[in-house]
Amino acid sequence: VQLQASGGGLVQAGGSLRLSCAASGSIFSINDMGWYRQVPGKQRELVAYITSGGSTNYADSVKGRFTISSDNAKNTVYLQMNILKPEDTAVYYCNADIVTYMGVRFVSWGQGTQVTVSS
Repeated sequence: VQLQASGGGLVQAGGSLRLSCAASGSIFSINDMGWYRQVPGKQRELVAYITSGGSTNYADSVKGRFTISSDNAKNTVYLQMNILKPEDTAVYYCNADIVTYMGVRFVSWGQGTQVTVSS
C-alpha cells in the first residue's frame, strides 16, 4: 500500500493551494483519511481528517479556510487551502486508516509535500 501526496508549492499570503493524496495497492477499505503538518522542531499536528462516511474535523487554526474532501472510488483525499498565512508553512503529510484484502488494518503515511507561504 502506498500513499502519494502532491500539490505543495510556494504561494503568497492570501493565496490558495490544493493538495491531493492517492492511496494505491491491496486496499479493501479505507476508514479515515487525514492531513497533518510539521515544521522543524515541532511535533506533527493534525490539520483535518475525513471519515469514510464524510464526517470532517479541523484544527481550530484552519477552520473556515481549509476544506478536506475525498473521492472514495479513487481512494483519494484532498485538502483545499484558502487564505493561506505564513504560519501555514510546513511539510504536509497525508495518512489513511486502511484495511487490506488480507484483513490487516494499519495506518499508512504519505511522503510529505512542502507548502511555503510568503508574506
